[in-house]
Amino acid sequence: MKLLPEQRERLQAFLSDARDRLAARLEAVDGTAKIQSKSWVRPEGGGGTMAVLRGAVCEKAGVNISSVSGPEYPAIEGEHRGKPFTAAGLSTITHMMNPHAPIAHMNVRMLEVGDSFWIGGGADLTPFIEYEDDTRDFHAALEEACKAWTPDCHPKFRAWCDEYFYIPHRQSCRGVGGIFFDYLEGDFDRCLGFMKAVTDAYTDIYPRILDRRKGVPWTEEEKEGQLYWRGRYAEFNLAWDRGTRFGLMTGGNTEAIFVSLPPTVKW
Repeated sequence: MKLLPEQRERLQAFLSDARDRLAARLEAVDGTAKIQSKSWVRPEGGGGTMAVLRGAVCEKAGVNISSVSGPEYPAIEGEHRGKPFTAAGLSTITHMMNPHAPIAHMNVRMLEVGDSFWIGGGADLTPFIEYEDDTRDFHAALEEACKAWTPDCHPKFRAWCDEYFYIPHRQSCRGVGGIFFDYLEGDFDRCLGFMKAVTDAYTDIYPRILDRRKGVPWTEEEKEGQLYWRGRYAEFNLAWDRGTRFGLMTGGNTEAIFVSLPPTVKW
């Protein structure tokens, strides 16, 4: 079933509100800088807003929203290939100055292809120096959010995350996991409600983790190790991430797509 105009408006309003709330939390975590926003227009249809924070605490944080459309869905194969599509979503990632503060990523999106629509997304935590309470609290927040879809879906979405964020050429996961989901279909309100539950959980727990770690003393050796660890993040996003490929295949804003990459990295 195709989305109604008022449903598309509600989706866009949700994405804008989620972006603004998360940006405000990240600004509060940093305390030294403000998010700088730039809108972009896609000639083939749609556009978005790229919002980036570069401060003394948050070395680089991005919170982007976009909505793109086109006459042919760029699937390699499958029943949806070649059909008209619209994809709208929010994506965020944060790289902290302090090597004790973890990288984290969250994405939610709704795709309308032909006469059907579905949602996808997820969130994961990638610490260089792991703290058990951070990992535990992050997973607990996402487990609670998953109840907005079904009471027992969290184990499936957590395992899906570990599988998706596996780096084959490194033979390891890129972090301590989280959740990943895709092709979830159903009532629009239920789908939007789950997207909201995931973004609300992330907007609450991740800044609280950053507040714990941003002031922890660190050494130059730890900072050097963090820069090499970031290489794995860059490798996954460039070689394996489906979202990166989708953005490039649909003619999205290149600068916004690569906001996810670390500001400084070593190999």
